[in-house]
Amino acid sequence: MSYYEVYERSLNEPEDFWREASALIDWQTKPRHILDDSAPPFYRWFTDGVLNTCYNALDRHVASGRADQAALIYDSPVTGTVESYTYRELRDEVASLAGVLVDRGVTKGDTVIIYMPMVPQAAMAMLACARIGAIHSVVFGGFAANELATRIDDAKPHVIMSASCGIEPNRIVEYKPLLDEAIDIATHKPSSVLLLQRPQAVASMIEGRDVDWADAVEVASPADCVDVAATDPLYILYTSGTTGQPKGIVRDNGGHAVALAWSMDALYGVQPGDVYWAASDVGWAVGHSYIVYGPLIHGCTTILYEGKPVGTPDPGAFWRVIAQHGVNVLFTAPTTFRAIKRDDPGAEFMEPYDLSRFRTLFLAGERCDPDTLHWAEEKLGVPVIDHWWQTESGWPMVTNPIGIEMFPVKAGSPTLPVPGYDVRVLDEDGDDCDPDQIGAIAVRLPLPPGCLPTLWNADERFVEAYMKRYPGFYLTADAGFKDADGYVYIMSRIDDIINVAGHRLSTGAMEEVLSEHPDVAECAVIGAFDELKGQVPVGFVVLQAGADRDPGEVEAELISMVRDRIGPVASFKQATVVSRLPKTRSGKILRGTMRKMADGSDWTMPATIDDPEILGEIHTALIGMGYGSST
Repeated sequence: MSYYEVYERSLNEPEDFWREASALIDWQTKPRHILDDSAPPFYRWFTDGVLNTCYNALDRHVASGRADQAALIYDSPVTGTVESYTYRELRDEVASLAGVLVDRGVTKGDTVIIYMPMVPQAAMAMLACARIGAIHSVVFGGFAANELATRIDDAKPHVIMSASCGIEPNRIVEYKPLLDEAIDIATHKPSSVLLLQRPQAVASMIEGRDVDWADAVEVASPADCVDVAATDPLYILYTSGTTGQPKGIVRDNGGHAVALAWSMDALYGVQPGDVYWAASDVGWAVGHSYIVYGPLIHGCTTILYEGKPVGTPDPGAFWRVIAQHGVNVLFTAPTTFRAIKRDDPGAEFMEPYDLSRFRTLFLAGERCDPDTLHWAEEKLGVPVIDHWWQTESGWPMVTNPIGIEMFPVKAGSPTLPVPGYDVRVLDEDGDDCDPDQIGAIAVRLPLPPGCLPTLWNADERFVEAYMKRYPGFYLTADAGFKDADGYVYIMSRIDDIINVAGHRLSTGAMEEVLSEHPDVAECAVIGAFDELKGQVPVGFVVLQAGADRDPGEVEAELISMVRDRIGPVASFKQATVVSRLPKTRSGKILRGTMRKMADGSDWTMPATIDDPEILGEIHTALIGMGYGSST
């Protein structure tokens, strides 16, 4: 079937479509009631189905002939470690770890917080919870104590699983002091802390509460899989909320398993036995969906990487991993390739490596500028697919569906809506926008399986945050447009559509222009308050390594480029060169924080920031341009 036939069927016959897709999963009780639409906007999928997600990720592959295939490869350049686990070995490790949780009193429906670095035990912890029907909530290892405390109080974990430290290229981050402080701050107290001691920093233990991971696993009896309802929660994943209180995105077991299983072939074009690498962190939705659950449910080999794209040890780090482990498909963020391109614009570090088994590069997490896309296409010689999705969706919403039908790539667009998602561009009145007209990106309800059914213990907030502005639609909070061919363009967050003297302009379009300058490695444009025009754009750029140019000359060239391409209406008159941009640990640029700084509004240090010190440079630059507060 063509993409258009598949897509139309997914919207017009959703129950038949997803009933067929559910055959990709092994069910204890196969679902007969596919969609419960009795209480919109709270739609539920596969309501009478019973399954176990861990069984689908591990046990069934052991039983069906993949027992000796590599399931998970751990590659850690920061520790000089490479380890491989077959499906049988991973199943046995997870079963024993699940037994530890049972010994600590964890039962079906209990919550467990996982606060760990990128080590195999983090994935094992997630799967161990799924095995016994517990609900896991992964929090970035190294997250600030007060942020961790808010998640402890919201999730109320029975047990916290953690490690003594995480390892960055130039430092050790000790987790245990942060964890102890968070538990002290939190009102809710877990009954146990299961701690993985890493040799790089051995942590002190609190008697009666803390349990040594290795000792506990050694004496535990393996736990069997526990049946759960398809609608039972698999995990909670917290994302920052506008109120300062984090939002607990809920993911259910049944819809999640079906959606991920279907996506691996249809969207990513991978088959069981392929080597799939999502270069993300288990703390993000990408890590949940495409490091742990998706590849394992599909019978692939997944890569868990503890390192950086540059600096561990050089810009050839990713090429080394691809060559060494025979990676077929890589999924990472555009910022990863911007960093590699910045340090090695000629891709000289790629030359020693055999990338002949590498087929496809997928990019997501931030808008992919055309310059980065074309650079990756040129250097790799394989399809480079920009695609778009969110923590809330849990799997792609717009992509080039290469497992169904490959479409011509249009730089700047993640291509077409994924089957199951009725993606619309709406104006302020809720009407469909004309082609090429920017509006709010929304998805007509019901959302397909795998998307959030609600927020953790916060149904009203779920409706308020996502459903209220456009009744009958899920509001993505992203802005963009569709072209005449139906290609979707995600330009920015709705908050980043700026109003310059009555003209609605996209900062993403301006960033696209800046990124085309040969000396620019990466950039960000924000809207700053202006008494005369309401808002004006302000640009920040990081130069390529080796770009020996006068910053003032580059800034003048950038202003001229935006004026030529977008026009005087953009009022783009200020750009400044900085050493780096403030980002989250996943590579998202903190434009919202920068905007608050520019306007002199109150702002707080983002919990997920990768390098807090850079905000000082941004603040100084803004003051120099006449924005923000000097305090």
